[in-house]
Amino acid sequence: MFLDIDRFERNHIAIHDDSNTVVTYGELSDFVQVIAKYNLKRSIVFTLCGNEAGALAGYVAFESCKLVPLLMSADIDEKLLDDLDKTYEPQYYWVKETESGSFKGKKIYSCFGYCLIRTVYDFYEINDKLSLLMMTSGSTGSPKLVRYKYGNLENNALNVAKVFGWTPKENCIMDLPMQYTMGLNVINSHLCVGATVLLIKSNLMSAAFWDFIRENHGTNFTGVPYSYEIMLKLRFTRMKLPDLYTLAEGGGKLTDDVFKTLADYAAQNGKRFCATFGTTETSARMAFLDPEEAENRIGSIGKAIPGGRLYLVDDEGVELEDDEARGELCYDGPNVTMGYGICKADLLKDDEWNGTYHTGDIARRDKDGFYYIVGRKSRFLKLYGLRISLDQAERVIKSEYNCECACSGNDKEMYIYVTDGEIAKELPGFLSKKFNIIASTFRTRVVGQILKNSTGKIMYKKMDESWENDGQQA
Repeated sequence: MFLDIDRFERNHIAIHDDSNTVVTYGELSDFVQVIAKYNLKRSIVFTLCGNEAGALAGYVAFESCKLVPLLMSADIDEKLLDDLDKTYEPQYYWVKETESGSFKGKKIYSCFGYCLIRTVYDFYEINDKLSLLMMTSGSTGSPKLVRYKYGNLENNALNVAKVFGWTPKENCIMDLPMQYTMGLNVINSHLCVGATVLLIKSNLMSAAFWDFIRENHGTNFTGVPYSYEIMLKLRFTRMKLPDLYTLAEGGGKLTDDVFKTLADYAAQNGKRFCATFGTTETSARMAFLDPEEAENRIGSIGKAIPGGRLYLVDDEGVELEDDEARGELCYDGPNVTMGYGICKADLLKDDEWNGTYHTGDIARRDKDGFYYIVGRKSRFLKLYGLRISLDQAERVIKSEYNCECACSGNDKEMYIYVTDGEIAKELPGFLSKKFNIIASTFRTRVVGQILKNSTGKIMYKKMDESWENDGQQA
């Protein structure tokens, strides 16, 4: 079975969600065997996820039975879901029972509040290595997917569990979406050692969130920068959480102040703070900072996880071998996925990356071999842990409103330049739904024209400078 879940104590809890559904390792293994008895033909399963036991159990079963799930949010934009459906023609859907009426097809099986639906689409051939499909956070609004191969998830889970030292005694706090690469890795790296996954849908600003953690003795938490910013506003460091030992971070760069606050808090309270770094294309994690180094390496992502290798290359792609260097961060390892897919035919493609991934992030390496992210090679933002393509955002806006626009920004907010004031008023709400990020993240700026150079390329820097000088805002 996937992650060898059937080798653990049958009565030990594998999944406990905050709707109070509890699934033991024995029950999870039995569920996998039930799905296996249906002898479902190898195919694509659109898996609409909430942080619930049913969604997670389905994912484990599909991986165990060599089906290929595409994980996506149960709250996915309807148009995007329709585009994905038409592009990839999935043979099955795994959805909440209460939502099953919204999907055409024959209901085959129900369990844990979810059900399996056979669609009207015909079966088609897919690559034998293909294990999983994930939406890149940079491709929100398009059918671009990351193609995982067998071994990617398992290797990364085992290596991450090793570097963290996870044991069956862990009760991991999982409030990140499971269709988000970091959230999925948190799940996998705990299931592979027989630990308990506490799935939480409650907002971390609610009392229910913290009550659930206390009542179920949560031992470790993984958050993105936004999570920790909110937690510090809630005075998290003053809370009584006696069982919480490990604070892990990934999905974006913390400010140095927040990084130092967490490192100091952990050191002063007998806990540990672990900064990590990864991407969807590398099955989540590539780098890990030893918690003993946290106070002295503010802002560092550490070094490569076991089984992997980090290195830097220059603009020509030549590896930089000096002890101290700055260049594009690259990674070699068994968790590197096969490449992207943008259509059904791509699911037949073989491994295009062969264990090597160029991140597009600019990093520096210090004399002791520790890495620090300092910028990006291409036009992406990392908003609330999601890697968002500015070019894709422009395409989404142009498609919806048939207008000229330009997008820029930083890892706190996106700036959208438009020439129409009425469109500007609608954009925050529209983009919030498209990217599943709060509307205040998107700042619209009304301009007389979108500035371009003689070759027709948008002059983003000049527009940003002009805006700061004018101080205008829609």
